[in-house]
Amino acid sequence: MTPVSGTRKTRDFDPHAFLATIGEGRKSLTFAKKQGIFTQGDAADAVFYIQKGRVRLSVVSKTGKEATIGILGEQNFFGEGSLAGQALRMGSAAAVTDCQLLRIEKKAMMNALHREHAFSDLFVAYLLARNIRYEEDLVDQLFNSSEKRLARVLLMLAHFGKEGVPETVVPKISQETLAEMVGTTRSRVSFFMNRFRKLGFIHYNGGLEVHSSLLNVVLHD
Repeated sequence: MTPVSGTRKTRDFDPHAFLATIGEGRKSLTFAKKQGIFTQGDAADAVFYIQKGRVRLSVVSKTGKEATIGILGEQNFFGEGSLAGQALRMGSAAAVTDCQLLRIEKKAMMNALHREHAFSDLFVAYLLARNIRYEEDLVDQLFNSSEKRLARVLLMLAHFGKEGVPETVVPKISQETLAEMVGTTRSRVSFFMNRFRKLGFIHYNGGLEVHSSLLNVVLHD
């Protein structure tokens, strides 16, 4: 009989299984549409992973003005600032749709990142992609018109340009929220949305349908 090496791995770590199941320091939570997940100023003691649904991230200024900084979908993390020394939440998170989330305590998240290379690779890749997205958002704000910025937001909500089949019907989102994400007024958003609809770029049919032809607005100079 061939002896089993003491250094042989007894199991293969699957990061996707880790994020799909509960366990030590991991808890599955459900949130109804529009329900708050955490509020700006709360203790930053966990990271969240979206298994199903969409989550809105927002921040409120000292003068009380609220701004939407992102709408996240499935397989996205949020609340990761807790891993970088944030004691309190810098913003708020709320469910845009009914959501299924995995809450990972800070200690459990740190242990998994230190122990499991497959998981740390996945998380670092996510953070890099998020950083690129923020850079693109900044360039968008600096150089593109509000019409192009709105078109880009709608395309991102529909997942155009990402792997897999785009979700042409996006969850209901108010024009006020779109205006916050674009950095313009609600009236301008309403004007452009009506224009996109007349041009056939979007369609209302029990929800907002975004067509690939909307890319023409982003690509056109």
